[in-house]
Amino acid sequence: MIPHSYTVDTISQSQDLASKILSSSTAQQILSVCASIESFLHAHSSDQSRHFFSLTFPTLILKLFGFTNDPCAASPSQSNGWIDVISSSNDPDIASRVFHLLSPNGIVFSSIFAVDRKSLVKFVFPTERLPEWARFMLRSEKDSKILSNLCPIFKGNVKEDTNKGIGSVHQIQLNVFEYYMFWFAYYPISRGNNENNIDINLIKRSKKEKFRLENWTYAIPGFSSNVKRGTEQKIECNLYLRLLYAYLREFVPISDLNVHQQPYRSSLLNYTSGYDGSVILRAEFLVDAFVNYWLIDNDFSPLTVNVCKYFGVSHRFCSVLGETPPTSGLGELVKLFVKYLNLNSVVVMKECENIAEYSGSPKWRVSESVLFDSSVKTRDLASMVPYVSGVGSWNAMIQRPLYRFILRTFLFCPMGTSMKNASEVFSVWVSYMEPWRVSMEDFAELDAVVNGSSKNVRTEDSQSQACGYSSSWQGYVLSNYLYYSSLVLHFIGFAHKFLHTDPEVIIQMVLKVMNVLTSAKELIDLVKNVDAVYHSKPAGSSKSKPNSLYRYVPSIREQLQDWEDGLCESDADGSFLHENWNNDLRLFHDGEDGGQQLLQLFILRAEAELQAISSNSLANNLQCIDSLKTHVSCFFGGHTIKPIPFSLETEQRQQSRDEIFKPKRVGNHALANIRYKGDWMKRPISDDEVAWLAKLLIWLSDWLNESFGLNQQERRAEGPKWPYMEVAGDLVGNVDGPMETTKAVIYTIRSWLLMLVATSVKLMRKHGVRVNLRILASKKIVMVLFLFIVFSVFKNVFRLFHRA
Repeated sequence: MIPHSYTVDTISQSQDLASKILSSSTAQQILSVCASIESFLHAHSSDQSRHFFSLTFPTLILKLFGFTNDPCAASPSQSNGWIDVISSSNDPDIASRVFHLLSPNGIVFSSIFAVDRKSLVKFVFPTERLPEWARFMLRSEKDSKILSNLCPIFKGNVKEDTNKGIGSVHQIQLNVFEYYMFWFAYYPISRGNNENNIDINLIKRSKKEKFRLENWTYAIPGFSSNVKRGTEQKIECNLYLRLLYAYLREFVPISDLNVHQQPYRSSLLNYTSGYDGSVILRAEFLVDAFVNYWLIDNDFSPLTVNVCKYFGVSHRFCSVLGETPPTSGLGELVKLFVKYLNLNSVVVMKECENIAEYSGSPKWRVSESVLFDSSVKTRDLASMVPYVSGVGSWNAMIQRPLYRFILRTFLFCPMGTSMKNASEVFSVWVSYMEPWRVSMEDFAELDAVVNGSSKNVRTEDSQSQACGYSSSWQGYVLSNYLYYSSLVLHFIGFAHKFLHTDPEVIIQMVLKVMNVLTSAKELIDLVKNVDAVYHSKPAGSSKSKPNSLYRYVPSIREQLQDWEDGLCESDADGSFLHENWNNDLRLFHDGEDGGQQLLQLFILRAEAELQAISSNSLANNLQCIDSLKTHVSCFFGGHTIKPIPFSLETEQRQQSRDEIFKPKRVGNHALANIRYKGDWMKRPISDDEVAWLAKLLIWLSDWLNESFGLNQQERRAEGPKWPYMEVAGDLVGNVDGPMETTKAVIYTIRSWLLMLVATSVKLMRKHGVRVNLRILASKKIVMVLFLFIVFSVFKNVFRLFHRA
């Protein structure tokens, strides 16, 4: 039993240490605090250090990340946190000192595990700093009860709030390790939101000036990839990135994962203590925390459709989250995270091949027998929700969140912003598409900085597999087929939308995608064969190679409907794709919304853009265009540029480049003969329109078109049948009195007006013309009307003044 005086002494020391941490703002003060923390923890046992974690540790977290005690301040304060101080000082010594304090093998984490083993300390994590979708789940009594069954990070942590706080009836209670990791995962989200607000203000102030991409230099301190800064940050001072890699390497096993794995288990949560279940549970918790904070967060469809139906989650958060892009500035972190998890795909590749030989693809077997089987018990399903497949792979846990993260970035990327964030997310996508190029050599520099060996993941298999695509990766491509097909088509729409922003960067991105798709003849054939099988019907019991892919079609179709749930590209960016694009794969479609036609149009636009821009690198850019043509021809076969099934008017050819290719402006008639599948009237609101007025006029135009039947053309086979009635002869010409004469005139005028409206509607139907009042929402027209009204008001006021 600990003496009372000793307990009071540890409390006092913990409070003094918290005050010292709170006042540390320079490099020397941080070094002194690190020494004091290590000295305190070395001198006290786990029972005695509970006061450190209850009183001092929250202060250490807030000071490390630069947060404040104000619950309303969701973003970290500028340049007050230790990470900011280390980043600005660019001093590797202080970075190494703080890293060793917080490293997985340091004294802090050893004390954390000792305290957690005895459950001495519990924290309540702030609800306002949870992932956005989880916040809204906690507002409902029904959803709060099932939240712990949906994600490992909430399993057993959702408790009833005894204080019944406003807006929430439940709260999240965490142990010390979970509490720290929640804050660690939340930090880049809060920094990204803060930087977003800064960039939005900068864009608003610089709209009258020519916007240059190089001016967008704000990034998250600690893991910025902007190499155009005056002094490039050393990776040794990249404290957050070092800690992230250290935590992944220590807590998320790769090759050793198979040692803990039982045969025929479909979820890591099913392992018993005899197989070191604590290691697996900790790894699953950490991965799921990063997935929910970084990839899902503000996604309005955070859960799979079948899981929502199974648990009765009726809403998709569309009304509260809406079409919001993911938090910016996460690209470098997500890329490291995804590449590290993909190392596991390299390690388990041989086992996947052996299992697939006699049981088919294990991914689809688990998907069909677990996630979509209504007879599975709730607790069994809850343990398998994060995984679609087994065989020790982390890949299935991030498939859907990563796909939606990338797709939402492309669809909801706002106009007028930098390509920096989109480029980083694009790099994540390309890295995910090429797991065969991932090896431990990619982490050599971080390994050297962390000063630890990679014995857990450095295997001969991982090095030998890091070359190029081979048939052994067929299972990976099939389980992630949408990354190689549907997402490619969405990206082409994104490239069309932002080609005018930075043609050189966009062309390089499209060329990189085509390089990946044409990197191997076997990969091209596989993507084409799956698409052909997807659009065909099984023909008997044929044993040809394409027919062997039929068993994957149902799963790909389910993935297509689930992963793109709630997303509508025609409404999001007004691109060329039709409104029901998510019901089908269109990459190899022969129509104008197919991949080849869109790439042809992109090449034509890119050539025009490059030639209109005065640049010293014009020759190199044109070589990229030629290389792109070669890759497109290789992927689709035949000639790159085919005759386009539409003609360009002579007047359009004489227009300037900005008039032709500038997207989403009122009065833009460029390429008017191209039949865009997206409704032009419902295109995204541009900067030269009044937003609320445009929405009102769009609604009014829709109502008028629906009322007059202008949404479909008039049938030519049948002529108009006008109703008529015979008037008795004794009534004709008997109009007596002025009242009846007035009525007759009024009825005649009304008949003429109705006939005029009917004739106009008939002509509009015949020529396919619809009512479109959106042009009245133009700021120029609104300004003219406003000035006219103001002039009329002042004119009347002056007239009354002179009369008086």
